[in-house]
Amino acid sequence: QLACPLDLGCHSVFKVFEPLLLIGRDKFRGIDIRVRTTGGGYTSRIYAIRQAIAKAVVAYYQKYVDEASKREIKDALMSYDRTLLVADPRRCEPKKTGGIGARSKYQKSYR
Repeated sequence: QLACPLDLGCHSVFKVFEPLLLIGRDKFRGIDIRVRTTGGGYTSRIYAIRQAIAKAVVAYYQKYVDEASKREIKDALMSYDRTLLVADPRRCEPKKTGGIGARSKYQKSYR
């Protein structure tokens, strides 16, 4: 679990701070963000937190601040990394009968 404080600086935890570094600390003034994740592994949780923070800031600026500031933040995040705002839809395909995996089938024997 990612229950330790992010200040300790474990590997790849700095990915969480990318939205903060890209946008700037002044844009985060007055915003209190708490993120809780479940499921997945350590790295996927970090990427989920990173995406949640970026999406939350864009939504906050859309709702409570002007549209121009929101567009500026969104363009900055999208130009750096598209996965900050757009989720990856790929999921694990379930196993089917007649094989060992999702697509592969058992080897056929003629004798």
